[in-house]
Amino acid sequence: MRDRVRERVPVVVQTGGRRRTGARVLWVGAETVVTCGILVLLLVVHQLWWTNQQARAEAREQVSVLEREWAISPPGGEESPSAETVETVETEETELSGQEGLVSGSEGGGGVASTRPARPSGSDLPRQPAASRAFAVLRIPRLGLTAPVARGVSKRSVLDKGYVGHYPGTAGPGLPGNFALAGHRNTHGEPFRYINRLRAGDEISVRTRERTYTYRVDQVLPQTAPRDVGVIRPVPRSVVKPSYGYSTAGAYLTLTTCTPEFSSAYRLVVWAKLVSTA
Repeated sequence: MRDRVRERVPVVVQTGGRRRTGARVLWVGAETVVTCGILVLLLVVHQLWWTNQQARAEAREQVSVLEREWAISPPGGEESPSAETVETVETEETELSGQEGLVSGSEGGGGVASTRPARPSGSDLPRQPAASRAFAVLRIPRLGLTAPVARGVSKRSVLDKGYVGHYPGTAGPGLPGNFALAGHRNTHGEPFRYINRLRAGDEISVRTRERTYTYRVDQVLPQTAPRDVGVIRPVPRSVVKPSYGYSTAGAYLTLTTCTPEFSSAYRLVVWAKLVSTA
């Protein structure tokens, strides 16, 4: 009997390996979560901070370039665009997603879906510069805003540079009709972030090589659909909310951007009327 007891070999169940494997899996999972969190944080910093720094710097430089050119070259050179002479701008996107027209804006750029005008006929029309080149400077004293205005509402070549975009086919500054503009509300310079603060009576100026046009804010449409094209027509009136807008011809300025902030679900519209030319 004693010999049999001595011959028995004890069986030891080892559990340490499984514990180590489980701990290793948890560690790898934690590292993955932390890494993903850092990448998301870097993306947010890039979108909300770095794109603004880049776009604002480029916009300030463009304003300086324009004002130096205007100081050197007197009025009478290249004319600002009008509804009749503006060239068709081939936008990369019919609808912007800002970042912003009633074309939508990247996380808050903003525009309205617009139709392109027919290319004007005749060979005596002035040659227009590239769509991304600014031709005017927009100033809104109440917001402390100074921004260059360029032709077109393309994200890549206009709005993402911190510029304010001029809708193709709408009137030029100071002319009868509707001088319609779009800008990002968040990211990429976000020039139109605070246009919701504008109130009736606030002044907006648009300077070109020839002269400065002063508009006075008249109406604010807090929210409308992205494809409410009525707000940028020559006599602007919302087709979604007809109680907002006008019924008689005039010289109007329209500002469009996305709303609410960090969303492109709707559009915010500000209308102003021309009050003086200097």
